[in-house]
Amino acid sequence: MNKKLDRLAERRSLLIAQAEAQRTALAHNLVPWRARLALADRGIAAVRYVRSRPGLLLAATLLVAALRPRRVGTWLQRGWLAWQIRRRLFRS
Repeated sequence: MNKKLDRLAERRSLLIAQAEAQRTALAHNLVPWRARLALADRGIAAVRYVRSRPGLLLAATLLVAALRPRRVGTWLQRGWLAWQIRRRLFRS
């Protein structure tokens, strides 16, 4: 029984060492992605913020309309298209 426990302990320490090596390699490989992932996180947070405050989106649209009336139609078309695409993606 002692031999079996010794083998298990040896196997466990080997697996722990392998897991540590894998974590280190993963951390090293993710360094170039850190800035991009942080930017994506900020974008997701911004979308959630605006999504939870629909009045803010309306106010921003009205502000754009007041500042550049010719471009409002274009932005409304883009917004409508984006909304429909999002709806279709999350409906499935």
